[in-house]
Amino acid sequence: MSQSIDTLCVHAGYKPGKGEPRQIPVIQSTTFRYETSDQMGRLFDLEESGYFYTRLQNPTCDHVAARIAALEGGVAAMLTSSGQAANLFACLNICQAGDHIISANNIYGGTFNLLGTTLTKLGIGVTFVDAKAPDAEIEAAFRPETKLVFGETISNPGVEVLDIERFANIAHRHGVPLVIDNTFATPIGCRPFEFGADIVTHSTTKYIDGHGTTVGGVLVDSGRFDWDAHADKFPGLCTPDPSYHGITYTEKFGKLAFITKATAQLMRDLGSTQSPQNAFYIGLGLQTLHLRYPRHCASALKVATWLSKHPRVAWIRYPGLPGDPYHALAQKYLPKGTSGVMAFALDGGREVDNRFMDALRLVTIETHVADCYTCILHPASHTHRQLTDEQLRAAGIAPDLMRLSIGLEDPDDLVADLDQAINSAYA
Repeated sequence: MSQSIDTLCVHAGYKPGKGEPRQIPVIQSTTFRYETSDQMGRLFDLEESGYFYTRLQNPTCDHVAARIAALEGGVAAMLTSSGQAANLFACLNICQAGDHIISANNIYGGTFNLLGTTLTKLGIGVTFVDAKAPDAEIEAAFRPETKLVFGETISNPGVEVLDIERFANIAHRHGVPLVIDNTFATPIGCRPFEFGADIVTHSTTKYIDGHGTTVGGVLVDSGRFDWDAHADKFPGLCTPDPSYHGITYTEKFGKLAFITKATAQLMRDLGSTQSPQNAFYIGLGLQTLHLRYPRHCASALKVATWLSKHPRVAWIRYPGLPGDPYHALAQKYLPKGTSGVMAFALDGGREVDNRFMDALRLVTIETHVADCYTCILHPASHTHRQLTDEQLRAAGIAPDLMRLSIGLEDPDDLVADLDQAINSAYA
C-alpha cells in the first residue's frame, strides 16, 4: 500500500512485531553472536545478510537508513558519521586515482575543499563549473575519465537552487551519475530522484536531526543508474572485487550494488561509522520532519519578506521571494518551501555586519545551520576568513554575505530582534 511522505516519516524502515519496542531500539553492541563458524563465514563472503560488527552494519542504523531511503524514494541507504563522510563515500565508491569529477562551484565550502583539495591529493581531479553556465560550457568540462557530476539542491551558503533536471540530463549524456546533496531541501522539500538524480547525500546533522544534537550523514541510492551500461567507466562496481573472492557487485546485488559496495568495502576500510545512539536521535528527528520543515519555510518567508523591504538591507537571496532570481527554479523543485536558510547583507560591508551580529539577542552566532534555533554566520569573518575577497567571490560567496537560518521560534520575535540589531549597527 502506497503511503504519504508524512506517514513514512513516522513509520518507514521499522515495523515492530508482537511485544517488540514501539520505537526503533538502540542496539548498542559492537558485535553479534553466531552459533557456527560457517554462519559467520557466510557473512564475510557476502553470501548472507546479517550483522557481525557495528563498524559495517548495525540494526539501529539500518532501520533509520531504510526510513530515509523510503523518504527519498531510493532502494537503499547507509548512515555515515557525518555529511562530509557521506559525500566522500559517494565519490570514492565510484572514483579512483586518475578519475575526474565535475561539480557546481557554489557548493558548501567544506565540500569544495573535500573535492578540490583532499581528493586531488588522492589523484582524483575536479573541475568546478558555474551552475548557471550554458550546457555547452558545462559539457566542455567533461573528460574521458569523468565519473560523476556533483551539486547541491540549495547551495550553502549562497542559497541558489540547482536546475537538477538539466544537470541530470547533462551527466547522463556522458554516461555518468548525478550526485545531489539534498541537505537544505530535505526529502520533504525536494526528492531529487524524481528529477533524474542518481545518488543523494545529506548531512543529517541539519534538518533531519533538527535539534542540534547529532552529527551524521547518509548516502542514498536511487537504484536507477545502469552501471553495467557503462561498465568500462566503473570497474569498482562492474568487475570482480579481489577483496571479496571476486564478487562483481552489479552482477550479484543488482540495484543494491552501490550501497552494498559502499558498506562492504568503504565502511569496512575507512570506518566512518554512525553510532547506534546517534542513529536513534536521527530517527526521532525524522518522525517530526514533515511538521518542522514547513514551519521553517513559512517563518523564513515571513522574515525574508520583512528584510527585503528594509531600507538598510543591501540585498537578500531567498528563493521563496517572488523577485528572487531562483524563484522559478524553486517553484519547480521546491513547491513546498525553500528551507529556512537565507543570505543577505546590510549597507556598509563587513564592519556593519559584525556590529549587527554582536547586537543580536535572540538570534545566535553559530557555525551550525538548519535546526530548531535561529542562528547566523558571516562566512568572510568565520568559516571562510582565510580567503581574500576575490577568492570568496570565486567560490560564489559575497564578502558581505550573512547566512541566516530561521528556527522554530515565533517569527515576529525574530523580526523584532533583527530590527533592534540593525538599528544598533547604525547607531
